[in-house]
Amino acid sequence: MKKIEAPTLEQAYAKAAAEFGCSVTALQVEIVQFPSKGVLGLFKKSAIIIANLPQKPSAPVEEESIPVSVEKPLATLAEPDELVLSDKFYEQADDFEEEGEYESDMYQLSAQECADEVKEQINILFKDICFDINDIDVSVYDENTLLVEFSGVDAALMIGKEGYRYKALSYMLFNWINAVYGMQLRLEIAEFLKNQEESISRYLVNICDIIDQEGRAQTKVLDGVLVQIALKQLRDRYPDRYVAIRSTRDGGKFIIINSYHEY
Repeated sequence: MKKIEAPTLEQAYAKAAAEFGCSVTALQVEIVQFPSKGVLGLFKKSAIIIANLPQKPSAPVEEESIPVSVEKPLATLAEPDELVLSDKFYEQADDFEEEGEYESDMYQLSAQECADEVKEQINILFKDICFDINDIDVSVYDENTLLVEFSGVDAALMIGKEGYRYKALSYMLFNWINAVYGMQLRLEIAEFLKNQEESISRYLVNICDIIDQEGRAQTKVLDGVLVQIALKQLRDRYPDRYVAIRSTRDGGKFIIINSYHEY
């Protein structure tokens, strides 16, 4: 009998099979802990199982023999990629969900409930930050998007040189909010996003003139935040045209605009 720990249940099964040198179908498995993603990578839990390889009798057991009680495995695998779970497994999974550790039911929350929950958790996460900021506000921007706003004396310091802190924070928050709540993110720090949108709007004036005259155009290479802003503004203005992001050889991003038949 061995205790196995791995990031996922599938990896735990594979690891157990490798250690016993047998197929996963031959193992008896008890799930001690289900894996959990946590919040922004914090409080993450691994999958923990207890695996055992029962000894097979050397000779056939007659019907008159004293029956040997063998505990039914909680979960077995018919194939490496196909999980076959017993009834006991589902009973434990239901208990696990009732305890609030299973997060798929969060997708059933309304946009406002998601905003309220994110606001509570994000303020807990940033309560001990070294920057002097106000309580972080989270509201519903539209039915699919949450607006997260940082403000306060030191809020602008969270943007970083050329927006590197903004981009990192935006990436982290989006991966959390989108994975857990299925919502998009609009992150505003000291009006940084508003200023970037206004800057892109001014730049796109000449690009739009070229599109109106020639039917096609492309932007200069834009930073990660700016390219997304420009993409949205151009798609909103030209819904009947092909508007897409393209990459240069060194990884720079720009946008092309033309007719669909030219694509």
